[in-house]
Amino acid sequence: MATPEIKTRPIPRSAKALPVIGCGTYVGFDHAPGTADYARLPRVLTALFSHGGSVFDSAPMYGRAETTTGELLAAGKHHDKAFVATKVWTTGREAGIRQMEQSMRKLGTERIDLMQVHNLVDWRVHLGTLKDWKEAGRVRYVGITHYTASAYAEVESVLRKEDIDFLQINYSVQHRDAERRLLPLAIERGVAVLVNMPFGGGGLLRQLRDRPLPPWAFDINCDSWSQVLLKFVLSHPAVTCVIPGSGRPENMAANAVAGTGPDVPAGYWQDKVAAMCA
Repeated sequence: MATPEIKTRPIPRSAKALPVIGCGTYVGFDHAPGTADYARLPRVLTALFSHGGSVFDSAPMYGRAETTTGELLAAGKHHDKAFVATKVWTTGREAGIRQMEQSMRKLGTERIDLMQVHNLVDWRVHLGTLKDWKEAGRVRYVGITHYTASAYAEVESVLRKEDIDFLQINYSVQHRDAERRLLPLAIERGVAVLVNMPFGGGGLLRQLRDRPLPPWAFDINCDSWSQVLLKFVLSHPAVTCVIPGSGRPENMAANAVAGTGPDVPAGYWQDKVAAMCA
C-alpha cells in the first residue's frame, strides 16, 4: 500500500506550497550523537519525508537542535528536499547577524528558507537586516513568531505595518485567541501561518489520552487524539503548516497522517471542542 501524502497549501507570497504538517525541533532534537534519543532521529526524518513532508523549525535557543538538524539532513542527503526555518533572538544588528550566520553554519546551509524574528525581540532592527538578506538571496522568506496571547496586540501591529511572509503563532483547541484577529489578518495581508503548540503545551493531550476516541474521530480519518487536535488546527483556512515537536518516529508518522485525507471544515468542530476541553 502506498504511503499517503501530506496535503500542501500555498505560501501566499510565492508560487510555492508547503506540506501542512512539519516537525518542530524543540526538545526532541536537543540530543548528541551516541545517545539513544539521537539514534532515533534519522527515522523521524524518514517518517516525515516518506509522507511528502519537508518543514523543520528550529532556533538557536533550542540547545543542540540546530546542529542536530544540520547533521541529520547532511547524513541523509536531505537538504534538497527540506524546508528549514529558524529564528533570531537577540538584540542589536551585529549580534543578530552573528547569531543568524552561526545558525546557517549549524544547519549546514548557505541559505535559510525561513528566518523568523523570535518573540518580536528587537524586531525593527532584525527585519531591516532580513529584508536586505532576502534581496541578496541569503533567506527565502522572512517572518515573526510568538506564543503568548499577551503579545498579540504587538504582533497585530507588526503584521499591519510590515511586509513579512510568515507568522508563526500558537493555536490549539485549548488556546484559540489567535482566531479573533491574527488569523483573519494573516489572510487579509497574504501572510503564511506556521502553528506552534498545536497540543496546547501538551496538557490537553495528556488529559485526552485516557479517553476513548469518539465515533466522529474515525469519520475524519483519525485514530489518535493527536491527529484529532492537528485536524482541528488545520481546519482554519489561515493555517499553512502545523509544526508539532517530534523526537520519536512513531509520533512523527502519526502526525503526518493528520495531514492526509479530506479537509475538515471549520464548522465541523462547533459542538465538539467544548466536549474535548471538559
